[in-house]
Amino acid sequence: MKPTHIEHIGIAVSNLPETIKFWENVLGLKCYNIEEVADQKVRTAFFMVGQTKIELLESTDPEGPISRFIEKRGEGIHHIAFAVRNIGEQLENAEKHGVKLIDSRPRRGAEGLDIAFLHPKSTSGVLIELCEDRRQHPLTDLP
Repeated sequence: MKPTHIEHIGIAVSNLPETIKFWENVLGLKCYNIEEVADQKVRTAFFMVGQTKIELLESTDPEGPISRFIEKRGEGIHHIAFAVRNIGEQLENAEKHGVKLIDSRPRRGAEGLDIAFLHPKSTSGVLIELCEDRRQHPLTDLP
């Protein structure tokens, strides 16, 4: 696997509107997209910092994964996402190398990306997300 770049860094937050104010008013960045991803029980807000995005994640369900994360660890960095090509092949390759997968197949994530997560038990405690933007190269492995 050879990621092309860091796609984004995901940060779990309890209050999305208040956190957006910090990123805009203190850091001087502009939120360019707010989106709900219903199947992940999350609302996201995105900022660009150079070539990398910051994704703020607020749970839409008290039983959702972001709520559970914040309950256990508090607000903070939740995951790092890498842009890859041929995400299905990358998952197969990772599994062949003994990596435990959270997602054995890609699914649709925020901003229309195909995403899949690698389990932190296989990645030195870091939740890693793989992302593929099929709009940039549509002839990939998902139907």
